[in-house]
Amino acid sequence: MNDSSYQIQLDDEPAQLAFGARLAKALSPGLTIFLRGDLGVGKTTLCRGILNGLGHQGNVKSPTYTLVEPYELVGQTVYHFDLYRLGEPTELEYMGCRDYFDGDSVCLVEWPEQGEGVLPQPDLELEIQVDGRGRRLVCRANSEAGRAVVSRL
Repeated sequence: MNDSSYQIQLDDEPAQLAFGARLAKALSPGLTIFLRGDLGVGKTTLCRGILNGLGHQGNVKSPTYTLVEPYELVGQTVYHFDLYRLGEPTELEYMGCRDYFDGDSVCLVEWPEQGEGVLPQPDLELEIQVDGRGRRLVCRANSEAGRAVVSRL
C-alpha cells in the first residue's frame, strides 16, 4: 500500500478491538472517519475498540435509533453516528449535523452513504470486508490529517 492507504487482516473480534485501540492512538482531534461495510461486518465493534483506546470505559452500542451518541472523553469529544435508518440526508440538517463536525471532535460515521451530500468529506475511510472467517480492513486517507494517521499506523 502507499502513504495514503493501509490494509490489515483481522482474524476475530478481539483483533478488531485491538486494531481499534491501536488506531485510536494515531488519531487527532477534528477527524471525520467513515466506516463502510455490509451489515454485521463489525463497524460498531471497531468503533468500540477506538473508543476504548481513547479511554472510554462504558458500554458502546450502535446509535441506530438515536443517529448519534456523544462520548465525552478526557481532552476530547467523540461522536459516533449510525445513519443506517436515516430516511434522507436532509434529516441531518434538522438535527444540526454540521455542529458536530467542528474541527475539535472526532466523528465516527457508520453508513455514511445515507448522509451523502450533507456530510463533510472524510479524513479517513475504513472499509471492512468479510475475508474467510475474519475481516479485511482497508483504511484510505483523504486529507493531510488522514495521511498522518495512516503514517502512524
